[in-house]
Amino acid sequence: MSVLARAASRDLEAAWVALGTRPVYRVVRTPELGMVMLRGRAGGSGPRFNLGEMTVTRCSVELESGAMGHAYVAGRDLRHAELAAVFDALLQDGRLRDTLERSVIAPFEEAQRESRYLAASRSAATKVEFFTLVRGED
Repeated sequence: MSVLARAASRDLEAAWVALGTRPVYRVVRTPELGMVMLRGRAGGSGPRFNLGEMTVTRCSVELESGAMGHAYVAGRDLRHAELAAVFDALLQDGRLRDTLERSVIAPFEEAQRESRYLAASRSAATKVEFFTLVRGED
């Protein structure tokens, strides 16, 4: 689900078009906007604190087969949330899962991995190493 939620909306739309025969689905919870509180921990393990709020869009759908799909997507893209929920439902079908994993999820996952690698490479160039010299007099 995280791969679908982080995928670019245009890529999800392209995957939807590439499906050919699109499944019939019923929107159970229409895409709606909301806010979530982001929380952090000082030093990763310290006390929790409220970092701020973030806009999210959620949606739930049901396929004709009865499979339910749910999505929570960062931002305000209603169509993205709806398509992510449909793909979530489709991935629950054992006959479609492997095909969708290869044709939709794997390429999205690879693109996201590459994007993280490029961002890490750019920030690594600015990394500063600090060290302390210990004096032997004390």
